[in-house]
Amino acid sequence: MKTDKNTVIGFVLLGILFMGYFWFTSRQQQTMLRVQRLTEDSIAKVKAATAPRLDTVAVRLDSLRRDSIGRLAAAGKFDSAAIGTEQDIVVENELMKVIFTNKGGQPKSIELKKYKSFDSTNVIMAGSGFDNLSYNINTSPNQSAGTGSLFFKPGNLVKNNDGSQSVSFNIATRDGESITHQYTIKPNDYLLDITILLNGADKLLTQNTLNINWQVASNVHQSDINYERMQSRLCFVEDNEYDWKAAASGATHSFEKPVKWVSLKQQFFNSSLIARNTFSSGEMTVVVPQDSSHTVGKATANLKVQVPAASSASVQLAMYYGPNEFNILKKYDLKLESIVDLGSGIFSFVKYINRYVIMPVFDFIARFVKNYGWVILFLTLFIRLVTSPLTYTSYLSGAKMKVLRPELDVIKKKYGDDQQGFAVEQMKLFREAGVNPLGGCIPAILQIPIFFALYSFFNSEISLRGQSFLWAKDLSSYDVIAKLPFTIPLGFGDHISLFTLTAVLTSFLISIYNMNMTPDQNNPMLKYMPYIFPFVLLFIFNRLPSALTWYYTVSNVITLILQFVIQNYIINHDKILAKMHETRKKPKEKSKWQQRYDQMVDSQKKVQDLKQRNQPGKK
Repeated sequence: MKTDKNTVIGFVLLGILFMGYFWFTSRQQQTMLRVQRLTEDSIAKVKAATAPRLDTVAVRLDSLRRDSIGRLAAAGKFDSAAIGTEQDIVVENELMKVIFTNKGGQPKSIELKKYKSFDSTNVIMAGSGFDNLSYNINTSPNQSAGTGSLFFKPGNLVKNNDGSQSVSFNIATRDGESITHQYTIKPNDYLLDITILLNGADKLLTQNTLNINWQVASNVHQSDINYERMQSRLCFVEDNEYDWKAAASGATHSFEKPVKWVSLKQQFFNSSLIARNTFSSGEMTVVVPQDSSHTVGKATANLKVQVPAASSASVQLAMYYGPNEFNILKKYDLKLESIVDLGSGIFSFVKYINRYVIMPVFDFIARFVKNYGWVILFLTLFIRLVTSPLTYTSYLSGAKMKVLRPELDVIKKKYGDDQQGFAVEQMKLFREAGVNPLGGCIPAILQIPIFFALYSFFNSEISLRGQSFLWAKDLSSYDVIAKLPFTIPLGFGDHISLFTLTAVLTSFLISIYNMNMTPDQNNPMLKYMPYIFPFVLLFIFNRLPSALTWYYTVSNVITLILQFVIQNYIINHDKILAKMHETRKKPKEKSKWQQRYDQMVDSQKKVQDLKQRNQPGKK
């Protein structure tokens, strides 16, 4: 067959078209296969992901169903309250905002309006989910349930004629038994009055005993949670006597005598449960959750209230969620003011210094001076003014000791290593000159109760919270001028406080000055004391409130000024020396104490001489 040129070109074009068609079709099929595989894989993944969820949902539904059945069974005759929807109601006064919940018919959250946490948010005293106030009731034969799990009828807020506000929650059975929780908040008050009304109490309670379970958590409100935990306590009044247990690492106490109230106290706030009558017995435990950075401690109290054997009963309680402010707590006349730690332990006596001296003067100055840094300065001036007579006596004694230094040096050179002989002659010289060698110790001894009184006061005075002064942002806590990338042990911490440095530096200067004023007694420890004491203070003060270290700085500066002025411009050393010479000429009558002391020293000296004579090689 003959083919022309056009035929050949036509076949070639047809071949190209077929090849293009097959190539395009093959690519399209491959694309469709890939899409199909992706679709199948996606469907498989969805099925794989959905199957467990469906199973989980089914399990959860089954769990909820079984839980509902269990709650219904436990609720017994209160089955209508076993399942419900949680509803809140808010009640406020000038000081706090309380959110109540119908689940358990109890407070859910308490917010204090006039106080801020370290993060500038309002102080929340409850609301962590741990807080609970409930008790068990008999719901059927051999069956009981806690009121905390029952849903009460939503409460209605009522405003009373006296300005107080009340909210009530109620649950009832078909047989006429009922439980009512009524809460009353008064104007300008942190106390929450509670009335529990039990209709059918003889059936609802076992042995006429209301077993109250109170759970409360204290949230962190200061910048240093560890220091705040150090200030936390389990407090209570048992048998009409206040007592407490440190709760920094947890605490437990069993009550065997009637209890008026129990409290979980942190540095500046407390949560307390109060019986208008008494709790007959019970126990309370505080646990410190080390894995939490927001909770200072969690307390659980199980307390018993004896209810009269009657068909109806009323139990009167109260709850306090508020500041550790002495005057506020004192007005309730329940010894709640003892929660404010103004002195405890071996220094419990300093609480009277705080209550009757420091606090009244501090409050008086604060009426006229608004900045609390200056209030502390004026308080320091007042304390130094009151103690000035003893201070002057001390400096006068130091001046006399300085005048006697040349004679003491002569005696020391005479007796050499004979410390016993030197002590006898030294006491003789002091007695002849009319010098009391312990006179210089009076201010130091006096400083001990004052220091511990102010330590307790500044750690407890809530008015200092958030008050700034100079570089300190909060006088109730330590000031920070430098943050360290590591923590120094022995209580120093991970920061440097400038007020601590000023307190330590001025203490060092006082120690150096006193060393120069004290006769050298050849005691190696005295040489290093000016360095040791301020170094110890550095570790003690660095985590203390800046109010205390500021007070110590001011007090030290006043001490340095007084010492310089008195020693250089008031005390006349020539007159002191002349008077001491006159005193030496007068006949001396030894007191009985001095006679016994001299006899003791003579006896010791004789024993020492006898030992030296009996030593080998000595005659």
